[in-house]
Amino acid sequence: MAESLNKYGIAYCHMVEPRMKTPLQKVECLDSLVPMRKAFRGTFIVAGDYDREDGNKVVDEGRAGLVAYGCMFIASPDLPRRFELDAPLNKYSREAFYTSDPNVGYIDYPYL
Repeated sequence: MAESLNKYGIAYCHMVEPRMKTPLQKVECLDSLVPMRKAFRGTFIVAGDYDREDGNKVVDEGRAGLVAYGCMFIASPDLPRRFELDAPLNKYSREAFYTSDPNVGYIDYPYL
């Protein structure tokens, strides 16, 4: 599948790595996306509850070109700066995701 995308000039392939057993329990799947990474010639983006250390590692090892930080970015809208300073992150609240209240969950997390 990933190899067939190359003929269409797709700019990037974004895959979610199956790293979670339960919402609180991570599992390592170090090679699960490697075949797709090798097959796809464009930018390869992974997601899967990566933290700063895991994200740097997956890029350093060549298993991805970029890492998507969904929930962490929602809770810490200044995430790049926090990573740069090794500052603590805000905890996200899954209960506030996708609510109909426009003032809760996406815009009320504090910046540094």
